[in-house]
Amino acid sequence: MKTTQPPAVGGQETTKPVPQQKPTTDPTVKGTGKAAKPASAQPVETVSQDQTVENRLKTRRRFVWTSIVGFLTINFLMFLRFFFPRTLFEPSTVFRIGTPSDFPLGVDERFKQSHRIWVVRELDKLFVIFAKCTHLGCTPNWIAPENKFKCPCHGSGYTMEGINFEGPAPRPMDRAHLERDVEGQVVVDTSRLYTCPPGEDCHFEDPNSYLVV
Repeated sequence: MKTTQPPAVGGQETTKPVPQQKPTTDPTVKGTGKAAKPASAQPVETVSQDQTVENRLKTRRRFVWTSIVGFLTINFLMFLRFFFPRTLFEPSTVFRIGTPSDFPLGVDERFKQSHRIWVVRELDKLFVIFAKCTHLGCTPNWIAPENKFKCPCHGSGYTMEGINFEGPAPRPMDRAHLERDVEGQVVVDTSRLYTCPPGEDCHFEDPNSYLVV
């Protein structure tokens, strides 16, 4: 811009140039005409970084406390375990199976799973075989078409009376103690067994090794 001065002596006007303002520049950046960044940008970024660090610390603290609580809980449960001894609940060795008339002639397997016995009914007597192979203690199977017991472990074979006749079994299967209660029910006691080892006294004819029917 130019400003007009009053006429000087002699009637001529003189013009004086007005100094132009220089653009404001960032004093920290030399040789550039770019405007300075807002002063508030740096604090916002710093706050964001602080929050990230704090969140990481919270996560680490939560993980540490969770590990400690889990460790203490496991040890507490292990401590309580000593107050509860390990017990194996087995069925009673003394139980009733019904009256002799409840069993037809032959081998009855209804108590094999629950009490590991077979009830054998013959024309004049009833006895109970304990279902345990005398070789290594496996549970034989009753093969009705072949009219014999067969051990699945090593092939021992027994007659319907439990007498061994094939395989490595050294003696017949044992028989359980039998009684009748006041109601006429047959009471079996598998804790009292009658054996018949070869070359020794056979107890299959002892009282209570069978019942007369």
